[in-house]
Amino acid sequence: MSKLSAWFRVIAPDYPGFGWSDAPDPSAYAYTFENLSQTILDFSDLLKLERYSLYMQDYGGPVGFGMATARPERIHSLVVQNAVIHEEGLTGLWDARKAYWTNRDAHEAAIREGMFSVPAGIARHVGDRPHLERYNPDLWMDEILSLRRPGIDRIQLNLSFDYQNNLKRYPEWQSYLRTKRPPLLVLWGQHDPLFSVKGAWAMQREQPKAIINVLEAGHFATYDVPSEISKRVLSFHHDLEVA
Repeated sequence: MSKLSAWFRVIAPDYPGFGWSDAPDPSAYAYTFENLSQTILDFSDLLKLERYSLYMQDYGGPVGFGMATARPERIHSLVVQNAVIHEEGLTGLWDARKAYWTNRDAHEAAIREGMFSVPAGIARHVGDRPHLERYNPDLWMDEILSLRRPGIDRIQLNLSFDYQNNLKRYPEWQSYLRTKRPPLLVLWGQHDPLFSVKGAWAMQREQPKAIINVLEAGHFATYDVPSEISKRVLSFHHDLEVA
């Protein structure tokens, strides 16, 4: 944000239940991706944001594509980083999540382990790269400690279960790219254990003018190569302005 804010107005809200935003009890707020998308749309309305670019990563993918399809006239451009809208972009690690969707009670323990354990946190941030000692453990420990806050487990489990509905909307989001053809920059950390690089290239099928960048990074690529990402985002938008 600090690198981009000299050129753009940069707004980064935490979703309900994330970061420093309120985390209402699931009995008072439905933790679904459709609802998160609507909440951020409402937030954008309050700020009177009539035109914007969306930077989408991980859960931000379904939230952002939900916003884009609901208000396509507002979209200036999309930047997608390690977020998929094609099932071929889901790696084998999603098999446990799919089993959870089939039988929630029987597979909840495995989902908890995948979310909240230190080895799982390391895998999300490092992937298959060697030399773990080169990485700051605060990267995954800060995330894990946040996930372990009281009540957050219920929120995350609900979202994990609801993710199956995103797959049902993939055809809609693919059609959006094909028909609306928004300017699209795809940035992809190639060492992501969750989302395959196939998911990046699949977007170019829908939007042939999409710019695909495969990075020497993991799932959270902005932690690994923030300067490279900010330069690519700036260059992409500069080219849009002069086109």
